[in-house]
Amino acid sequence: MPFDRDRFLPVSREDMARRGWDFYDFLLITGDAYVDHPSFGPAIIGRILEGAGYRVAVLAQPDWKSAAAFAALGRPRLGVLIGAGNIDSMVAHYTAAKKRRHDDAYSPGRKAGLRPDHATVVYANRVREAFGDIPIVIGGLEASLRRFAHYDYWEDKVRRSVLFDAQADILTYGMGESATLEIAARLASGTPVSEITDVRGTCVIGKYPGMCAYPRVEVPSFEEVSASKVAYARANMVEYQEHDAVSGKAIIQKHGDHFLIVNPPAYPLTTAELDRVAELPYVREPHPMYDDQGGVPAIEEVRFSVTHNRGCFGACNFCSLAFHQGRTISSRSHESVIREVKALTEHPGFKGYIHDVGGPSATFRRPSCQKQLKSGMCRNRACLAPEPCPNLDADHTDYMMLLRKLRGIPKVKKVFIRSGIRFDYLMKDPSGEFFTDLVQHHISGQLKVAPEHCAPHVLDCMGKPHIEVYEKFKEKYFKLNRRYGKDQYLVPYLISSHPGCTLDDAVRLAEWLNRQGHMPEQVQDFYPTPGTLATCMWYTGIDPRTMEPVFVPKSPHDKALQRALMQWRKPQNRKLVLEALHRTGREDLIGYGKHCLVKPDRGGAPMDRPQRRTESKKAPPRPVRKKGWAKPRKKKK
Repeated sequence: MPFDRDRFLPVSREDMARRGWDFYDFLLITGDAYVDHPSFGPAIIGRILEGAGYRVAVLAQPDWKSAAAFAALGRPRLGVLIGAGNIDSMVAHYTAAKKRRHDDAYSPGRKAGLRPDHATVVYANRVREAFGDIPIVIGGLEASLRRFAHYDYWEDKVRRSVLFDAQADILTYGMGESATLEIAARLASGTPVSEITDVRGTCVIGKYPGMCAYPRVEVPSFEEVSASKVAYARANMVEYQEHDAVSGKAIIQKHGDHFLIVNPPAYPLTTAELDRVAELPYVREPHPMYDDQGGVPAIEEVRFSVTHNRGCFGACNFCSLAFHQGRTISSRSHESVIREVKALTEHPGFKGYIHDVGGPSATFRRPSCQKQLKSGMCRNRACLAPEPCPNLDADHTDYMMLLRKLRGIPKVKKVFIRSGIRFDYLMKDPSGEFFTDLVQHHISGQLKVAPEHCAPHVLDCMGKPHIEVYEKFKEKYFKLNRRYGKDQYLVPYLISSHPGCTLDDAVRLAEWLNRQGHMPEQVQDFYPTPGTLATCMWYTGIDPRTMEPVFVPKSPHDKALQRALMQWRKPQNRKLVLEALHRTGREDLIGYGKHCLVKPDRGGAPMDRPQRRTESKKAPPRPVRKKGWAKPRKKKK
C-alpha cells in the first residue's frame, strides 16, 4: 500500500532537499531494511533523535564492498550511528549447523546476502574510510552482546570486544535511548567524542583504568580468556552479575595495551518515558522504496501487534535478553497501549485482530519483587527456577485488566497473545483468574510455551523449572478448555543438544514426548550466541555459576543423534534413533509396544512381535457393502 515518502526519515539527498535541509546531524546505518516501526531498533533511535530536534538520515543495507555507498548522503554534522539490525548478523546468515540461510525476513523480498558477516565491524570500517575522523557510535543487539571479549561460534574462537574491531568511539548496549540522547546532546554542545566516557549504558576504550568514573571491577583480560576457559567462565559470570542498573558496577577488561571500560547499565525507562518512545510518529510500515521488491516480510508479524513491556527476569541461560534488555521490568501505561490499539483499528488493513500484546515475556508487567527496585536483582539465584523465589510477586491482575480494556475497543474482535508466556509464572498467580481469561479469549487455536526439556539437570543448566511444573500447567490448561468448550492445542518448544544434555537425557526426552503423544514438527538445536551463560557452558565445558564441569554434545553426529530422537517417527531418522538406543543400552524401546520408539530391523523380532498369518491359502474376500445398506436378515425356517 502506498505511503508518503516524507513521513519516513530521509533516505536520499532528494528526500533531504524536499525538506529544505542543507545539512543533517546524524547518519543512521542499519543492516536491516528500513522499517519505520517501534519493533525495529533503528526506527526507535531515529525517531527519538528526531523528537529531540536533530536531523537524521537513514542508510539501510548499504553496499559494503566500497566506501562510496557510505558517503552517498554526505558527511553528517555530528556523527554516525551503526547497528547490524534486529538480530546478530551471523545468526541472520547461518543456522545452528553453520549452514548458510537462503532467505532473510528483514530484507526486501526475503533476499539473503544484503548485509555482510559481522556487519557492525564492516560498516564501521567503511565509515572510517568514507569520513575519516568522525564520531562513530555502534549499538543494537549485535554490539550489545559482543561488548566484552566473547566466544564466536562461527569462527570457533574468542574475539575481542567489537568496539576494538569496529574502530568505533562509543558502544551503546541495551536498548540505548537514554545513552544515545545524552551522547547526541554532548556532541551538539561541542564536547569532543574522546571526552564522552562516562555515559551509563556505554562502553569506551581507555589507556588506563582510572578513566572510569564509576566504582568498578576488573575481569580477566582478552588474552587471559582466550588462553584459559576457566578465566573465560569467571569473566562471563561477573559480566552477567553486574548487568544491573541498581547494583551493577562498571567492568574493566584489558585488551593489549588498552582497557575496555563498560559503564554500568542505563536505568530502565519509566512508564512515562516508555510511553513516549512507543508513541513517536512511526509510519509503522516498510519504506515504499521496497514495494517493487516484495516488501519486507518481518513487518507481517508485528504490524498489528503491541509491545507493552521490556526486560525479563525469567533468566533462561540460553537467552540473550537478560544480557541485553536486563532483568528489570518496564511497562507502558494502559492509556498508551489503548491509544496505540485504537490507532491500529484505523489502519486500512486491520481486520479486527490484535495479533499480540506482549514483549520479551508477555505476562511481565511488574518487578519480580519489591527488593529488586531497592537493591537490584539477586546475584546468586533466579526468580523462577529451579524453584520460584518466596518473594516472587506473580499477580497478573494488571495485565488481565489491560487485555479486558483492549477487548472492549470498537472494531476489535479478538486480542491474542503470541509472545512468550512463562507457564511457571502463570501457575504462581494467586487468583488464577488470568488463566481463565487466557483460555477463553486470548489463544488463536494453539498456545506455544517452552518447557525446553524434561531431564532435571538439563533444565537446571537451562535455567528452567522442572518438568512437573509444565505437566501441572498442561493438566489445568486442558481442564479449562473442556470447561469452556474450547478445542485449543498446546505446543511445547524444545531444545536439543543443550549443554548438560547427554544422549541418555535425549532418550529420556523422546520417551517423555512419546508418553505425551507429541512429536515436534520442527526441532531447535542449541545455538551458541554471544554473551549468554549457556554459550559459556558450550565453549568452556564449565557452568560459570558453580564452576563445575558440564557435558557438552559438540560433534555434528552427536547433535544429529539428539535431534533425531526428538523426531523418532520420521523414516529418515530411523538409523540414528536405533544407533542412539543401542549406544545407551535402551533396546527396550525397540519393538512394537506403545512405549517403543521404533520397530526392530527385519530378522530381529522380539518376543512381543505379533505373529503373522501362516496359512498358505488366501482368506476369501470379505463382502463389500455400500454405505447405507442394511445387513440382510436370515430367513426363519
